[in-house]
Formats: sequence, structure tokens, C-alpha cells
Amino acid sequence: MAEVTCVYELPYPPSVNHYWRRVGWRTLISREGRRYRKSVVALLTVLRVKPMRGALAVRVKVHPPDGRRRDLDNLQKALFDALEHGGAFSDDSQIAKLEVERADVVSGGKVIVQITPADARREQK
Repeated sequence: MAEVTCVYELPYPPSVNHYWRRVGWRTLISREGRRYRKSVVALLTVLRVKPMRGALAVRVKVHPPDGRRRDLDNLQKALFDALEHGGAFSDDSQIAKLEVERADVVSGGKVIVQITPADARREQK
């Protein structure tokens, strides 16, 4: 069976530090987080994305919007929640392998996400 790889160019996600908001005793997704998720869902809807099944290998190439210092691990929550809601996969617990790479600065920032079945990635090695 041929390997299926999906590649998505998406907006730069909000940091986990801006993704959550406390309102009294509740913790909610922030307005910025909801806006990001809505934009990713809209993009994936236009592409008619179908959820990938099984264990997945995900590569993320992060193009920050400027040269400020940023922690790459703070971007994953918003990104994966948006991909899940947009139908790229059923649950982010399917991610068996994750590679994240910082790339060149791009005005406005962006992320390029490549999703492959994890077993297909193993067969390549």
C-alpha cells in the first residue's frame, strides 16, 4: 500500500501561555485560541480533509513571525487541538512520533505540518 502523507501550511499558533484563560474557578480556551482553532478548521474544511487513522508521525516546521526568543514546545497544544477539530486526525493521542523544527522567520509566522502513518515512517528506515 502506498504511503499517505498530508502536508498543511497553517497560521502561526498562539503560545500555550496565551491559549488558556482563567475565569473564576474555570479554565477556558482564550479568545485568541478559539480564533486560531476556527481559522484552522476553516482551512481544513476547504481542503476536505479526512481524518487519518492509527498511529501517526508528525513533523512540524515552525516559521516564527519575528526573531524573538520562543519555546517551540509552547505551540503544540493550540496546533494539535486545531488539527483535531479540523479533522486531520481523531485524537492527538494518535501521535506516536513528533519532530519539531525551527525554520526561517516569515512575516506573520506560519507552521508547516506533515502527517504520515507511523508504520510507514518506520518502513523507510
